[in-house]
Amino acid sequence: MQFVVLQLKQFFLLINNTTKAHLALLGANTIYGANYIIAKGIMPEKINPTAMVMIRLGVCSLLFWIIKFLFVKERIDPKDFLRLAACGLFGGAANQLLFFHGISLTSPIDASIIMTITPVVVLVFSLLILKEAITKNKLLGITIGGIGAITLILYGNTATGTSSFSGNLLVFLNASCYGLYLVLAKTLMKKYQAITVISWVFLFGLILVFPFGINDLLTTNFEAFTLNTYFVVGFIVLFTTFLAYLFNVYALNYVSPSINSSYIYLQPAVSFIMVSIFAYTLMDDTYSKDINLIKILSCLLVVVGVYMVSRPQKTTG
Repeated sequence: MQFVVLQLKQFFLLINNTTKAHLALLGANTIYGANYIIAKGIMPEKINPTAMVMIRLGVCSLLFWIIKFLFVKERIDPKDFLRLAACGLFGGAANQLLFFHGISLTSPIDASIIMTITPVVVLVFSLLILKEAITKNKLLGITIGGIGAITLILYGNTATGTSSFSGNLLVFLNASCYGLYLVLAKTLMKKYQAITVISWVFLFGLILVFPFGINDLLTTNFEAFTLNTYFVVGFIVLFTTFLAYLFNVYALNYVSPSINSSYIYLQPAVSFIMVSIFAYTLMDDTYSKDINLIKILSCLLVVVGVYMVSRPQKTTG
């Protein structure tokens, strides 16, 4: 065993930092892609989505603050607390509540496709709040991606399988809240280290969710949890939230934000694969009707739109 660990250490020492960053992004977005179907497996039958958000925010707030206390010593300018509170609302409380309630009501594939609209949402809020310039190509990308997302949301009304309009709408609102959070956090990320910002975001998010979630958490029947339930909760907290965030932070040290965001395309692919495994390999009829032509075409529209929004502007002269 010691020999294997030594060989792994030597292997990682030989890999350059850029390659490690890409591996980190691959790992983070694979986790995100898997989370859609894994998280759906226990909600709302085993645990209420709001109670799950309480656990996620509470445990990860503690973990992030431990890291901050041990490794990052910086204080917040009092005038920035209001913006941090807003980030906690949109990036910690609202987006997580909307996501978990949404995924409990709709198809994992629908949710993963809709979430790829986030870069488009970021561009829209950057235009409205930061007054950033917008090109015709980006405007066209917003339109195409928006058509794909809206088609999928409306299709939830009539689709077979586990799709639903209300669930799709909640996931879209989640993507919108997360996009707004990214824009609001942009100036904070330039001023403070990322772990400082996320520690405060999760703390404010926990404070805001607490009045709505504490009763759901206290009334959760933990005695009905199976070993599988605990594994899923652990995956959501430790992998989807804590590790995936650390992977993204590490990657941002070595690759550009545009490369970082481009990995979001991987999430629907992972979701498609996992749903296919459940439907056709494990013979789970629950998800057998979740893949169809309309969803594939909607996914392509969203991907094309996000690509047009994310494509670097050509410089002349």
